[in-house]
Amino acid sequence: MATPDLNLLVTLDVLLAEGSVVRAAQRLRLSPSAMSRALARLRETTGDPLLVRAGRGLVPTPRALELRARVSQLVQDGTTVLRPAGMLDLKQLARTFTLRTREGFVENFGPALIARVSEGAPSVRLRFVPKPDKDSAPLRDGAVDLETGVVGKTTGPEVRAQALFRDRFIGVVRMGHALSKGKITPARYAAGRHISISRQGLDKGPIDELLKPFGLEREIVTVVDGFSTALALARASDLIASVPERHTGNLRAGMHSFLLPVSTPEFTVSLLWHPRLDADPAHRWLRGCVRDACAEGLIESSTPRKIRQKLK
Repeated sequence: MATPDLNLLVTLDVLLAEGSVVRAAQRLRLSPSAMSRALARLRETTGDPLLVRAGRGLVPTPRALELRARVSQLVQDGTTVLRPAGMLDLKQLARTFTLRTREGFVENFGPALIARVSEGAPSVRLRFVPKPDKDSAPLRDGAVDLETGVVGKTTGPEVRAQALFRDRFIGVVRMGHALSKGKITPARYAAGRHISISRQGLDKGPIDELLKPFGLEREIVTVVDGFSTALALARASDLIASVPERHTGNLRAGMHSFLLPVSTPEFTVSLLWHPRLDADPAHRWLRGCVRDACAEGLIESSTPRKIRQKLK
């Protein structure tokens, strides 16, 4: 069966509304002969005369009367679908967004983000899920709306990314630990007992490579897969955790943090999303909320450091 020409729906809608080939032609900016040919095609397609002559005018057939309301609604719906998105009414927006993040993100930036979202769109709900890997499949298949992380080789080539903030690794120990006092040298740092953080269960990483030129090697006592676990262990023991500074600000409360004695490169934490949501007004608004919440969190966390620098 041949696919019907859906353009005929617009023609039929106008014909049934005007009840005149001439007036319908004028409304659609067609010649009367072109409109007559369109009516002939409609009659052939529907198998009904649709409009028949009565005196000097045309009257609809029972089939035409049956179709009139349905055709009008179809045309209106089609016009709405093809029209650019209108203004977003945040107060009426009722939607659940799923965000996939590494641990520490929610603890540090979640309160500000939830406050912004709740203030702007009270019926919007945020659902945070853990990020056990860097696979872009959840973004691709729609299971996740937004994701935070470092763009890498496993990030899908189609995924959109926008930088949120720069971060770096630092050392963290409990208050009263030997490394909470004095200068931290590569030798002092390496001599301690360490926690390795690896989602793949690896006991060596970039920090170990940077210690090699000094002829030093860390003693890895345990391997965990997350920042909060590493910090919980360090808080309750003499173990040393090396974690991202910005990402773990609130998780490190009450602990002693120090710069690593080796130069680890900074990295960029980005906001990631699939391009099919790029133009969605609600999604664009949420991306702005995430960016603002992160900027606000970074300003608050950096203020004490700036003050200390001015006092020195």
